[in-house]
Amino acid sequence: MKPKHLADIFALVRERRPLVHHITNYVTVNDCANITLCAGGAPVMADAPEEVEEMAAVAGALVLNIGTLNTAQIGSMLLAGRMANEREIPVILDPVGAGATRMRTACARRLLDELEIAVLKGNAGEIGVIAGAEGRVRGVDSHGLEGDPVAVAKGLARSLGITVAVSGATDIVTNGRRVILVDNGHPMMGSISGTGCMAASVTGTFAAVSHDTLAASVAAFAAFGIAGERAAAASCGPGSFKQALFDELAALVPADLSSCARIRSP
Repeated sequence: MKPKHLADIFALVRERRPLVHHITNYVTVNDCANITLCAGGAPVMADAPEEVEEMAAVAGALVLNIGTLNTAQIGSMLLAGRMANEREIPVILDPVGAGATRMRTACARRLLDELEIAVLKGNAGEIGVIAGAEGRVRGVDSHGLEGDPVAVAKGLARSLGITVAVSGATDIVTNGRRVILVDNGHPMMGSISGTGCMAASVTGTFAAVSHDTLAASVAAFAAFGIAGERAAAASCGPGSFKQALFDELAALVPADLSSCARIRSP
């Protein structure tokens, strides 16, 4: 996979400004909306069961995030997800906190069982739990997993027939056949809440314009990581970093992915 291909996907995002429907958590909902705008998409945050099917039907992608889960929200996710599947709209699932409680774990597995998920995006602990690899999660934070995360992610992607994207110091993206590692990013991205949720939103924005979910996910992680690197250089702490993260992603241009994306095979 060449950085030029990632730049082409980013250019499509900026050209088409895809609508990205979110059913997400109320802790980071505003951040997810703003990062979608900065990436080049148009966010809509709708979770009422009375309208989610109608909204999903006209979106370019659907992002499901279980960070502040409740029973009504699960129903809305299933309604929207089924409509997205019917319209062949990519669904991105962020299983936030899977493994922390039985409810979260069961919900993540139910969504994977009942919907056609295009991209499963999580941290190492969450992906490990879903893969049965003894992932360790406390609250919504990952404490790693047992075994090789690349092998675990690749095996899960192969068994589910989807793209799996694992966020971390080095991001792992795999469709079960190919594995791409993304080295862009900065430790400051872990100093504020919501960067994982925002990464899912950026992934949805990129997946909305490309049928190649592997490449779209790699492009999204690279773009978000480059913005994080530049934001860290321009900030003096978590507060200013968060503001700079939005600014740097909004200022990013496709050529930046060609020149600054650091991707490799394991």
